[in-house]
Amino acid sequence: MTAGTKPDRFEIARLEKLEKIQSLGHDPWGQRFDNHEAISGIRERCPAESGIDGDTVRVAGRIRGRRKAGKLRFIDLQDQTGRIQLLFSRGELTEPQWELMSALDDGDIIGIDGVLRRTNTGEVSVFVRELTVLCKSLTQPPEKFHGLKDEETLVRQRYLDLIYTEGALERLLQRSKIIDSVRQTLRGQNFYEVETPVLHAVAGGAAARPFVTHHNALDMELYLRIALELHLKRLMVGGIERVYEIGRVFRNEGVDATHNPEFTMIEIYQAYGNYESMMDLTEQIVVHAAKSISSTLQLPWGEDGDTIDLTAPWPRKKYADLFREHAGCDMHDPAAVAAVAKKFGVETNGVHPDVIVNGVFEKTVEDHLQGPVFVIDYPASICPLTKRSQSDPAIAERFELFIRGMELANAYTELNDPRLQEELFQTQLAGMAADDSMAKMDHDFVRALKVGMPPAGGLGIGIDRLVMLLTNSRAIKDVIFFPLTRHEDAEIHPPGTKKPEPAVT
Repeated sequence: MTAGTKPDRFEIARLEKLEKIQSLGHDPWGQRFDNHEAISGIRERCPAESGIDGDTVRVAGRIRGRRKAGKLRFIDLQDQTGRIQLLFSRGELTEPQWELMSALDDGDIIGIDGVLRRTNTGEVSVFVRELTVLCKSLTQPPEKFHGLKDEETLVRQRYLDLIYTEGALERLLQRSKIIDSVRQTLRGQNFYEVETPVLHAVAGGAAARPFVTHHNALDMELYLRIALELHLKRLMVGGIERVYEIGRVFRNEGVDATHNPEFTMIEIYQAYGNYESMMDLTEQIVVHAAKSISSTLQLPWGEDGDTIDLTAPWPRKKYADLFREHAGCDMHDPAAVAAVAKKFGVETNGVHPDVIVNGVFEKTVEDHLQGPVFVIDYPASICPLTKRSQSDPAIAERFELFIRGMELANAYTELNDPRLQEELFQTQLAGMAADDSMAKMDHDFVRALKVGMPPAGGLGIGIDRLVMLLTNSRAIKDVIFFPLTRHEDAEIHPPGTKKPEPAVT
């Protein structure tokens, strides 16, 4: 029932049962219920033969189905680990307990004390000795009248999705296991986890549109962070040689299958490393994360039996070679690149040549990167925070990891020359409008580099995309507990934003 509306007939019927529970002397909203066990563990202890009493057990969970057969009642009980059948026998329960059972509905949360036993058909069951009501549900389960299939409802009322969509709860619990695995991998290599500010005075570390807010007490404009990078590098300057943060990042941009304005990423910095060190670390992180939820590195992808093989080592392919292979021309041939750009609708008027090249790369190459594959050695002009190759200053020591055409990780050999960094910032800002929220120099970051930052490798991984990959999910909203949605009373229109162009130096 929505606030301000009258209860429907389903809720009225449930309210009547709530009153019955109260009349029997029970609290319909429940109390503390200690020492219950996970259903998955209880199932494993059930005797193999039917009719033999097993352990006395205590379970708690939500009712997901009810059936009757003569003087027997069957209820399917679900907790976060699985389901089990409950068997209520009229001959083994007191009259008040039988009446209490008759006041239950699908969706109610209950506690059970009983005996573990297989039925004659071999079904693992708990033969109920005592029922405890823990929470009366006043809402009819959605599948009772139309089925929970509307995607807007699934996202907006995530609690219903987790209860009634097969696999939704398991997928989001796997997210927690994956994040824990990432932490374990880094802890094993002596990385320190830190927390850095979410509110920034300067929106830096990425080419993205920030969310803007205002701090009243200090009367200053602030930005929700668009990256974790610059504060973590300050900590390297301060002496933390291996540092990382898993944090929420905010970009005031569009929503699609792989983008949400609020998302989770990890950034990792390793002093005395480079982008090759980060490739090795990336393989370890992803492989260990896969093993945390799967017994194999051949993971399912899609619904047609396709798989992703995460067995390391993964190939490393140069940006220029892939461009030549799939765009059909050399990236250093402006006329040929312009022709391909026109064919694929890539903007060219007043655009830096390397930005055009990267636009063509995105259109012609990325869908072919089934991977896992490291794309290495990007044009330096679109990588303002990256160290240049000693053999070719036009090339940045940067890689992106692609799997099934999706960018999963981005890494650099970090630029630690304060003079060059300041020059690149100034060049980048020169191309922005004066009122652009990103058109601000982070003077303190340059000042920190002047103190001296060790040569280092840096790595960023999109946690949401990593979870998508490992759980065979095609949309980022499926792996975020509460993805962004419009106001419930707003008209639903596809977002009309586009991906930002890379920064130009």
